[in-house]
Amino acid sequence: MKRDIETELKKWKTSPNRMPLIIRGARQVGKSFTIEKFGNEFFTNIMTINFEFEPAIASLFETPNPEEIVAQLEIKKKTKITPGETLLFLDEIQYCPKAIIALRYFKEKMPNLHVIAAGSLLEFTLQDHNFSFPVGRVEFLYLRPLSFNEFLYNKGELQLLDAFEQVSLDNPLPESIHNHALELFKKYILIGGMPAVTDLFLKHNSYLECQRLQEILTQTYRNDFGKYATKTQYKHLQKCFERAPHLIGQHFKFVSVDRESRSRDIKIALEQLCWAGLINRIYATSASGIPLMAQMNENKFKLLYLDIGLLQGIHQYDNELILNQDILQINAGELAEQFVGQELLAYGKSYENKQLFYWNREAKSSLAEVDFVITINSEIVPIEVKAGTTGRLKSLREFMKEKKSTLGIRVSQNPLSLCDNILSVPFYLLKQLPRLYKDKGTLLHKLT
Repeated sequence: MKRDIETELKKWKTSPNRMPLIIRGARQVGKSFTIEKFGNEFFTNIMTINFEFEPAIASLFETPNPEEIVAQLEIKKKTKITPGETLLFLDEIQYCPKAIIALRYFKEKMPNLHVIAAGSLLEFTLQDHNFSFPVGRVEFLYLRPLSFNEFLYNKGELQLLDAFEQVSLDNPLPESIHNHALELFKKYILIGGMPAVTDLFLKHNSYLECQRLQEILTQTYRNDFGKYATKTQYKHLQKCFERAPHLIGQHFKFVSVDRESRSRDIKIALEQLCWAGLINRIYATSASGIPLMAQMNENKFKLLYLDIGLLQGIHQYDNELILNQDILQINAGELAEQFVGQELLAYGKSYENKQLFYWNREAKSSLAEVDFVITINSEIVPIEVKAGTTGRLKSLREFMKEKKSTLGIRVSQNPLSLCDNILSVPFYLLKQLPRLYKDKGTLLHKLT
């Protein structure tokens, strides 16, 4: 299973300013597998310490001195650790908070030793212990479920990926290739980006087996609640986790989770699901300037689920419905909006914990909403996930008029096209969006 983050790991390995690295992400997104694959390919040897399975090793980190830690690890594991040749991988590091603290000092005292840490519930430890990582001591990379492009790569669709890199208004995909890309896109909707599910599908091509595994993964997340929730919090977590998949694409209201629970309790549960990486929030922004976060409304947001495959599995949509119908027509476009949000996160910079935004205006005489608002080359770009013709994109056009945007984006199953300053981009080309938008001058010239 090849992941895009491997490119960043290779850069990290050879960087003269390398620091101990922490890989962050939800459980089961492939952190341990990717790190060990990287270690086996690019190092003479890799020493993996899993603090969940080897709790006794935590005592070796009572000292923050990395030289002492390494000496004790060599004795304990009966393996030599050689800077420049060995990758030291500290897995499930949240079970050993002192190991997190020790990471700071590897940069100072053993800068030549490659150290990577990971932990599925790391965010809870960071919150509980109020950790702060001084600039220049520790760096981060974020790993998410496989993107659609990663799915295609591992499926062997390399020529199709090459075609995506070349596509433009002057060089559109042939209709047969467009239809082939849409077929694969719909398969991805069913499979999603959880590595274990993708691997199972690539080996056995069975949707039924994938659905069973998706159910197991979902239950695994439920079972994790006991690791970070009190008995009182547990019931609110359960309710929030159960309701979240049915609230995708909607303005979040606490009463939508449970009318009998206090908003404060639901808010805490939602925050914990976000820390676990199971939920992301898409915040409303006025989009009056950049950064978009500066105009963010923390009290107004929508939800995005961890993975579209898990989401459709929970809804138990009929496979034939997804494979044969426009995704935008299913459940008011919920799956389509989930896919676009998930893709926008996946193609963000690996070292940034990317935040998504949408635009909403609730004036009585002029309601309007645009599904996503992003920045490309310091420009604010509105994105609407919508079926039909470009003439029906009222909210997108109102945003463009109000914000003086020269180009808007509509995402759908339609081929790449341009009409009335709106670029229609098919779902499968979302990774190419920055490249296509950079040719804005050429695009707009075609309309004059």
